[in-house]
Amino acid sequence: MIKLQWLTAVSFIFLLPACSKNEKMKEQVVAFAGFQQPSGFPAPAYKLANNRVTKYGFELGRKLFYEPRLSRNNTISCGSCHLQTSAFTHHGHDISHGIDDRLGSRNTPPIMNLAWNPTFMWDGGVFDLDLQPVAPITNFVEMDETVANVLVKLRNTPPYPALFKKAFGASDITTADMMKALSQFMVMLVSDQSKYDSVMRKQGVGFTTEEQQGYEIFQQKCNSCHREPLFTDHSFRNNGIMPGPNNDEGRYPVTLNPADKYKFKVPSLRNLAYTAPYMHDGRFYTLQGVLTHYNSEVTETPTLDPLLKTNGRPGISLSAEEQQKLLTFLNTLNDRSFIKDQRLSQETQ
Repeated sequence: MIKLQWLTAVSFIFLLPACSKNEKMKEQVVAFAGFQQPSGFPAPAYKLANNRVTKYGFELGRKLFYEPRLSRNNTISCGSCHLQTSAFTHHGHDISHGIDDRLGSRNTPPIMNLAWNPTFMWDGGVFDLDLQPVAPITNFVEMDETVANVLVKLRNTPPYPALFKKAFGASDITTADMMKALSQFMVMLVSDQSKYDSVMRKQGVGFTTEEQQGYEIFQQKCNSCHREPLFTDHSFRNNGIMPGPNNDEGRYPVTLNPADKYKFKVPSLRNLAYTAPYMHDGRFYTLQGVLTHYNSEVTETPTLDPLLKTNGRPGISLSAEEQQKLLTFLNTLNDRSFIKDQRLSQETQ
């Protein structure tokens, strides 16, 4: 994801008030064109050139992210299930809770570093961030609304017409502009300020002995799927979890390829201290439970990932000492500044 160089209010005082509408829009782009790629991160997958983040676009996207009018009965917003204090996931809930307290079938994934994601959702059923919000808005369990109704509500709710005009140059509120505004907010949810990042950037801090040993264990036994620096390779894999009561077949209903049965997206390992419970159905409430699964509870099925078999035995061999050191390293991936960043928080008025 690209990181914004935030400007002070003084920067905007000197924008010429006599500029035409097009010149003002151009001025916004110029003012916010100073994006900074996080050191060590790959190029983003999101096409930022097609939807440049501007001050007004970002602020509109943030307001929409926390707007309950996106749901049928005006009670559920994106921020209802993606809590900043939990790295934008639904901490403590094994599966999602939506409108009218309806229960979903999967754990709410955290929202961070989305600019690098080529697909979205646990099954990769959405391939464009600008389309992703349509899924929760229209989902019966989540928001149970139609995009058309959302647009009507926004058009009749001040100050949205004025905010859309500031962001996109026209007061008419369209689906495309609403989605672009949400994307401008979501691509700015960059988590890259953990201790691990500071160590990798040689910013005067180093790993402790146990953290370094845990890092070496991670590189040997985990890095094949959870690749640095995003700690995911964005692939879909069967990690040997027994199917739950609803027999969620993962990516298979999306591709209809039998080889994709029970495969789910490899999640990032960043911010694990804030995002429990874990796995696509939230079955593990502790990281120790996750490591125990990989060490001794992996179930062999036809689509089990080959990397989870060692000498014909399912699982990843991890001694108790190795598990403890690995947990110590994983704690270096927590980014407290991310969950405290006021720029990403709901506005209070």
